[in-house]
Amino acid sequence: MENFGYAGRILRVDLSSGRIYAVPTKDYAERFLGGRGIAAKIHWDEVSPAASAFDEGNRLTFALGPLAGLPVLGTSRLGVFGKSSLPTPEKFCYANMGGRWGAELKFAGFDAIVIQGKSEKPLLLYLHDGTADLRDASDLWGKGAARTRELLKRSFGESVRVVAIGPAGENMVSMASLLAENDASGSGGLGAVMGSKKLKAIAVHGGKRGIKVSNPERLAELTKYFRSLGRGNVPVWGVDFKAYGPNTKKEPCYGCIGDCLRVSYTAQNGESGKFMCQSRFFYVPWAWGYYGEENDVPFHATKMCDDCGLDTWTLQTMLDWLFACYSAGLVTEQQTNIPFSKIGSLEFIERLVRMISLREGFGDILSKGREKAAAELGKDAKALIKHADAYEPRLCLGNTLVFPFEPREPIQQLHEVGITLAHWVSWVKNTPGAYMSTEVLRSVAREFWGSEAAADFTTYEGKALAAKLIQDRQYAKEALMVCDWIYPLLDVRNTQDHVGDPTFESKVFSAVVGIEMDAQRLAEIGERVFNLQRAILLREGHRAVLDDVLPEEWYTTPLQGHVVDPECLVPGKEGKPVSRIGSVIDWTEYERMRTQYYELRGWDITTGLQKRETLQRLNLADIVDDLEKRRLLAPMEGGHA
Repeated sequence: MENFGYAGRILRVDLSSGRIYAVPTKDYAERFLGGRGIAAKIHWDEVSPAASAFDEGNRLTFALGPLAGLPVLGTSRLGVFGKSSLPTPEKFCYANMGGRWGAELKFAGFDAIVIQGKSEKPLLLYLHDGTADLRDASDLWGKGAARTRELLKRSFGESVRVVAIGPAGENMVSMASLLAENDASGSGGLGAVMGSKKLKAIAVHGGKRGIKVSNPERLAELTKYFRSLGRGNVPVWGVDFKAYGPNTKKEPCYGCIGDCLRVSYTAQNGESGKFMCQSRFFYVPWAWGYYGEENDVPFHATKMCDDCGLDTWTLQTMLDWLFACYSAGLVTEQQTNIPFSKIGSLEFIERLVRMISLREGFGDILSKGREKAAAELGKDAKALIKHADAYEPRLCLGNTLVFPFEPREPIQQLHEVGITLAHWVSWVKNTPGAYMSTEVLRSVAREFWGSEAAADFTTYEGKALAAKLIQDRQYAKEALMVCDWIYPLLDVRNTQDHVGDPTFESKVFSAVVGIEMDAQRLAEIGERVFNLQRAILLREGHRAVLDDVLPEEWYTTPLQGHVVDPECLVPGKEGKPVSRIGSVIDWTEYERMRTQYYELRGWDITTGLQKRETLQRLNLADIVDDLEKRRLLAPMEGGHA
């Protein structure tokens, strides 16, 4: 049987024994598509919940979707999955990466790589000419991720694609990230998992470009339609966040039109690299405060994090908390050897990044993550932890039920409502290029979130259904591994009503793979993967109901402002702009909404546990016995599971 879309093979690598072999992708693809779906199934089947993130029994899975390698459509994302030490307790976690490494893996003939075991010495996995082998990487150990990439390109040629870890990953720092081609970075603490296995890098040299498509004529029609939509960068909260100027250039991921925030920046010293979104801005306020002007220090801070292998989002929250501890007198420069009086300077961020990455002195405490570091410093330090998020539910009620069911910040899910809201604020402020009017927003809510009530950000009505629809759609998207900036097509620039197309992804899948798929069936696959991850997290220590909650401060501390929109504007009744300043999440309303959500999910409304019949309906009958044995299955009538 000919493979359309899929490469057809999953590479299995056992670092303990050195064994390398391949298994058919079709064993997983029918139920779980690819990406997050396949990785979750492998994790459920093969990783004991008793295993730690750094046990040899943990799996580290690099996975693509069936559309990777297509031109124009932005469908070549890479997912990395495994149990991580970043969440507390340790849980199955994930990263989502762009660039060109994922497409190269497809061209090399594989849909995924599953790494297990541990090596006693540093290793490099090299894929080339349809084969794979392990090589000694002792000479690369201790070097930065970007430096490793450079050295491997010298050895194997510029066309080789590399994903690597830096010193933070080698030293199993909880927030360690991965770095791939085009400075694509992967968070979720999975760089530490790769380091624990002594795997320094994976270098891939693919073969023939392009993938086999079942219906090329239909795909060409869909691609032409997509081009006509003018899909791309939009102003949010009245601001265009894309970097412009003579020192910038587009840096698109493989197979993308590149009309997003992703750019490459060249600093005055000649250093260049990706510079966008949160990683672009995480050190900006501190640097401006120190130097009193805009300069290249934030760019160099980002490149330091990339090379050392530190996640800038986790480091940003760490830095905010750490400075609060310093201001409160809980830590000192003498105690920590960190120059807090120079925060914002290049010297400060160099010292902090180095100390954490190498676990030097006080950096060893910080390397465990903010929550564990605060626990070591005491209750006063724990009290200073703030759960800030640009898309948090005190502002963005549509995201209320997105946070509680994930091991990390679920940015793809948060973007669906959060970016739409931010675009609407731009329209309210009469920002050039903004078209997300109140009427368009209501139409999007009806089409994608289940009701017009979901477009009213002052009421809890409609938010439970919206959360379920968003999660199912986003999990399907991460099984397909398509771009978060492009999909779903909620809204489009070049149409009269600006309302997008919820069927587009399923149409592309059908044209490429040759299996008829509609939007409802695709969402059902997303629902299946979501429920499988729910089962994984329950098995790894997440407590239904008790842990299905938001951070306490979101219920008790009124919203004071927003980093970009000081007015905290949202659409209220009849779409009129109102401010959410002073808002909290009402606990009674939250419980009512969560009960609605459990019911919509087909879970037990009292225990929050999955029902046998729900899992059977989702073709997950094979996980029922394990959940029942662990008493993680909802009781049936009569008291038996």
